[in-house]
Amino acid sequence: MRNARTKLVFGEETYEKLKNAKLLLLGVGGVGSFCLDCLYRSGVRDITIIDFDRYDVSNQNRQMHSETHEGELKVEALKSHYPEVIAIAEKITPAWVEAFDFESYDLILDAIDDMWAKIALIQKCYPKLICSVGSAKRLDPTKIEVRSIWKTEGDPFASKLRNELRKRKFNGDFSCICSSEHPRIKEKGSFVAVTGAFGLAMCSLALRRITKL
Repeated sequence: MRNARTKLVFGEETYEKLKNAKLLLLGVGGVGSFCLDCLYRSGVRDITIIDFDRYDVSNQNRQMHSETHEGELKVEALKSHYPEVIAIAEKITPAWVEAFDFESYDLILDAIDDMWAKIALIQKCYPKLICSVGSAKRLDPTKIEVRSIWKTEGDPFASKLRNELRKRKFNGDFSCICSSEHPRIKEKGSFVAVTGAFGLAMCSLALRRITKL
């Protein structure tokens, strides 16, 4: 059976919770595509993926399936590999977040890069949120952790996010996938061993939240 070995880890009864989970994954790039692959291989099928971007040759160092779908919309290309997902090709902006109905989803997985969209998302649905912060510009996947957004270290992006949330007097809390490794460069570089591991860590946390393990 396809998921027999996964069931052994979670237990038969607990595993049924994964089959009934409804997840929303925002962003299917270097982090999100690996998260999607992990969720799907683990037996989750009710997954909605949202992204507006198309594959470019520059994505091929880190994004799942990008080498065979250059020029195609990411969500449509990924649906050809994960046929049961719901694919929505839309740009995630603060206005989009404000208009979208998140109520029916058990968890919202945020793998987007835009800080202002993230802030809108946090303010609207932080109790259901798992957020990825800075994964680029790093080399060491062993530095990846799950932390409260208020307790990350070594991540300038997370620090900026906190400052903006404080300006808005936000005092909620949520978990984020982060790294304590400081960025090695200023340029927009990335390494799949870290970005992919961020996605796998996000998947793991989501499954543990669903099953309460």
